[in-house]
Amino acid sequence: MEPEETLKSNQTLVTEFVLEGFSEHPTLRLLLITCFLALYMVAFIGNALIIAVVYFSTTLHRPMYFFLSNLATMDIICTSTILPKVLVGLIAQDNTISFIGCMAQLFFLVWSGSSELLLLSVMAFDRYVAICRPLHYDSVMRPVVCVTLAGSVWVICALNASINMSLTALLTFCGPHVITHFFCEIPPLLLLSCSPTRINNIMTVLADSFYGFTNFMLTLASYGYIVGSILRIRSTEGKRRAFSTCSSHLIVVSVYYTAVSYAYISPVSSYNPERSKVAGVLYTVVSPTLNPLIYTLRNAEVHSALAKFVLFSKR
Repeated sequence: MEPEETLKSNQTLVTEFVLEGFSEHPTLRLLLITCFLALYMVAFIGNALIIAVVYFSTTLHRPMYFFLSNLATMDIICTSTILPKVLVGLIAQDNTISFIGCMAQLFFLVWSGSSELLLLSVMAFDRYVAICRPLHYDSVMRPVVCVTLAGSVWVICALNASINMSLTALLTFCGPHVITHFFCEIPPLLLLSCSPTRINNIMTVLADSFYGFTNFMLTLASYGYIVGSILRIRSTEGKRRAFSTCSSHLIVVSVYYTAVSYAYISPVSSYNPERSKVAGVLYTVVSPTLNPLIYTLRNAEVHSALAKFVLFSKR
């Protein structure tokens, strides 16, 4: 009994972690600060403008843009969860994060990330109904249906984030406390655990299978039908107009799924810090920054509404 008590007393439980960040590249510190600050400002302002324009412009009070404003909200949550801490770490060179802060960051990251994957499938379904079932669009995509779909995405993904965060918080961390990433993420945290992580690994695989593979297949199926319907349109102008309504979303889906797949396609046991950091930058920084630019530059309705909003704001 005494040896067990002695062993337990020698194990100091971790109360804070150290984020490795980009400390292995000290010469790039100023460049990273400039890039991350610029990207955060573009992402925050761009997505905030999307939300404001959709809210105030009556011409955009349609399902597609309602879901777009939800996507912009998720992007703001994602970048605001990660980048301020990254910038503080680079500027003050203090990369410590409390255990509670780490779990909070993990919750909001998983919540926003999984919500975005699920919402992209909902947006693909919206485009499917609009192009393949245009006569039934208004009856299928009623306001109450849109609100229910969006609300379900937020609630389901909050539940998923709560489960994964709780399972991670229940682990015992008593050894090394350096997280080989620039934010708190499940794979590097599991590698630091002193207790068994079998349940965590199972839940991670299940979540990745549902949010990654299942949603990707649903999105792929939707666009399979969409492409088939577009090809059956006889006029070139009709094909161009039909494709223009979903091209922006298709680009966003491609960018986001590429980044997420690159980050999570391999098991925890083969976790690679450098690769994970690159993928992390892609889906937590680059993708949220590109989304408002893609939808603004490639969508004539958003572009027009944004121009009117800016002119109205200057008065």
